[in-house]
Amino acid sequence: MDFVRYAESSAALLNASLTDRDSLVDFLAGRAWLQGQVTDRDVVVLRRFGKDLRRAFEASSREDAQGVVDVLNELLERHPITPRIADHNPARLHIHVANKAASVAELLIGESLLGLANLVCDLGPTRLGVCAASPCANVYVDTSPNQSRRYCSERCSSRANVAAFRARQKAAAG
Repeated sequence: MDFVRYAESSAALLNASLTDRDSLVDFLAGRAWLQGQVTDRDVVVLRRFGKDLRRAFEASSREDAQGVVDVLNELLERHPITPRIADHNPARLHIHVANKAASVAELLIGESLLGLANLVCDLGPTRLGVCAASPCANVYVDTSPNQSRRYCSERCSSRANVAAFRARQKAAAG
């Protein structure tokens, strides 16, 4: 199980515009085996979960380590994870975070929480963030060696740098 990938997937889940069943199916483009199982209820559950999980990213952005831990622990209690050793390929045993009867929402929530919990334990609770480029509100996971990430994407980073450059030029000219 790649916990960093699961943690980054949780940020992608929060950044996705899940408005209906089709948008969730689109989000799962790389996981065709899940697409046929998506229900309208999954969308509702994931949107509610996203609002709650966002609080952890916001707390991390404020360097509120205890807030991150509290939010994740609250969500772990509310959404218990049932890890299982997957043996569909005996040569590559790995962990799945939900049993076979789990809904798509339960699976995605389990992956998100287990990934984030491990990331927070391994790298620290201030590795989550909210994009610093206005008006972007996307979240990200910072796995950089020096914990220097401030933007959700290269696009937002470039936009913010160009805006800052223009503001400096304007101030120097005025």
